[in-house]
Amino acid sequence: MKLSFLGAAREVTGSCFLVETANARFLVDCGMIQGGREAESRNRKPFGFDPPAIDFVLLTHAHIDHSGLLPKLARAGFKGPIYTTGATAELLEVMLPDSAHIQETDARREARHPRGKNPMPPLYTLQDAQECLKRVRSIGYDHEFAPHPDIRCRLRDAGHILGSAIIEISVTEHGRATRLVFSGDLGQPGRPILRDPTPIPEADILVMESTYGDRLHQDLAATEDEMIAFVEQTLFKRGGNVIMPAFAVGRTQQVLYHLHRFVCEGRLRRPQVFVDSPMATEVTRITRRHLELFDEEARHLAGWHERGADIPYLHFTASVEESMALNQIRSGAIIISASGMCDAGRIRHHLRHNLPRRECGVLISGFQAQGTLGRRLVDGAKRVRLFGEDIPVRAEVHSIGGLSAHADQAALLDWAGHFRRPPALTFVVHGEPEAAQVLADRLRQKPGWRVTIPEHGQTAHWPQSPHPGWTP
Repeated sequence: MKLSFLGAAREVTGSCFLVETANARFLVDCGMIQGGREAESRNRKPFGFDPPAIDFVLLTHAHIDHSGLLPKLARAGFKGPIYTTGATAELLEVMLPDSAHIQETDARREARHPRGKNPMPPLYTLQDAQECLKRVRSIGYDHEFAPHPDIRCRLRDAGHILGSAIIEISVTEHGRATRLVFSGDLGQPGRPILRDPTPIPEADILVMESTYGDRLHQDLAATEDEMIAFVEQTLFKRGGNVIMPAFAVGRTQQVLYHLHRFVCEGRLRRPQVFVDSPMATEVTRITRRHLELFDEEARHLAGWHERGADIPYLHFTASVEESMALNQIRSGAIIISASGMCDAGRIRHHLRHNLPRRECGVLISGFQAQGTLGRRLVDGAKRVRLFGEDIPVRAEVHSIGGLSAHADQAALLDWAGHFRRPPALTFVVHGEPEAAQVLADRLRQKPGWRVTIPEHGQTAHWPQSPHPGWTP
């Protein structure tokens, strides 16, 4: 068996892993590269494998950096099924067509103002996305299924976003079974709404994320106090707006949950909250349809998920005109919009109008990858480029870490500690180099743990030869 790391190796984007057995070839995730100047060109490169030869895909969750190249895969000739959870399947019906719309819109813009002689076509089209969605198969948590006669799988709750999964895979070759575990993105335990990540007892090969492998999250109670104080200071003392970049899937719903609870508990004066993302609006509806995936606290709270359509201070904008009208609001508004790293979408318009105003604030609540506008704001940029304009950053930019949907270092180590015996091989992925290195070093301190940080494009063989190594 061979395992190739074709994405999310020493970076937090583009998750894609190729598994080749004696009789099957399959992918775990097929994500889009996000952030950085080279993202577009990297996404356009041919796959490092023959798409028609892939038998099936196992998908951990719906975030575009894990699912966003599935339509490109189908366009390139992939004809097999895509297995994922039911909630993820519903989210894909929103996210992949939206991604295709972005590709087509960018291509039309490029055709009008080409950077070279030959305008670039869309990476994939709405038709490609719709054809891809026909291949999606819904599987319940903890249900064993066999995508191939030699392969058995289970999807376990990862607690990261709605429908996110840890994937357990048992591959039988030459009469020998090998158990692979892909953590996907793990959630932070003890957080409201979603359940904690499922402990996994056995693995021969573990592929584990490391997004926050080098740090701890702030205590949730302290994060809530900090969030309330920032909103109160910005809206009611300085008389400005709060702009919140937020991923349409997961983070927007989490922020709405907290804001509504703060108001219900009397900890926050009632603001005007605008969710300016058609995708986030639809995802919020999907979220309310899946209360069975929530933790007990969230299910029993008389909160946003039960009365979301009737909260008087919560508004969902739909049209472009409604979105543009928000930029006429001078004070008292919390505007939640995508993308979460500020590199696309309506959030860039709201930043353009509010960043130059000292009374306003930008509240960053999620991971910001290197090369993104969100990362530049967090790192203290004094000026940024938006729509060809040089925009001064006078608004207060504040980052809070306690709302992260990713497990921190302590949670990652705790999850890894539930294996009954150390995996024979552990690969640390989905982390920037420093975070991956720190987590790998901490795992190596555990007796019997053999840990590697793979390079992009490298391949591991199993069982290993007497002189284990990599083959390009």
